[in-house]
Amino acid sequence: MGFSLWTLLEASLLCLNAICILNEDRVLAKYGWSTVNREFEDSPSTKTQILALMKSIRTVVKYPLIIFNLLIILVKSLTG
Repeated sequence: MGFSLWTLLEASLLCLNAICILNEDRVLAKYGWSTVNREFEDSPSTKTQILALMKSIRTVVKYPLIIFNLLIILVKSLTG
């Protein structure tokens, strides 16, 4: 099993899935990674920027991700 463009696509899809299903209240708040009272800072920290990126990924990629997941499942089931 070598490294190819297909495995890179699958890995990025898995990472996007992980970001989209990650619950801020249950998982991130335990470690201090909650977005409460952090969105309106004058100079946002790296942590705040990462949280904003995760939130925007959830907003933009939610519905196309369903289609990409279905396509990957279909291709994997047909190729074995």
